[in-house]
Amino acid sequence: MHTIRPLDTLAMLQETWSPRVLAELNGQYLKAAKLEGEFVWHTHADEDELFIVLYGTLHIALEQGELVLQAGECAVVPRGVPHKPWCEGECGILLLEPVATRHTGADDGPRTVPIERQLA
Repeated sequence: MHTIRPLDTLAMLQETWSPRVLAELNGQYLKAAKLEGEFVWHTHADEDELFIVLYGTLHIALEQGELVLQAGECAVVPRGVPHKPWCEGECGILLLEPVATRHTGADDGPRTVPIERQLA
């Protein structure tokens, strides 16, 4: 067992939209990510995704509207729901998602970060 300091990890991250695995529990990864600007529309067909905002404001575009999360708030994007996270300034988040979750769902593209890099 060890102490996890997500804000310290976020402070060291240079890349945006490139999550880092902090811990594994019950078949889930706890990840930290620094975000800025827009990501891509994507869907996770088989996994729900929990977003927890540590600092900044996270917008999650959905087909029927948008979620806006402030620091200290969280939301679950259910499996099968297309979404596009974005933020105007820098935002630090935690993600909790099953180990099998692919970064950009079934669509690999230039923004996809393979799990091997997320574990580094």
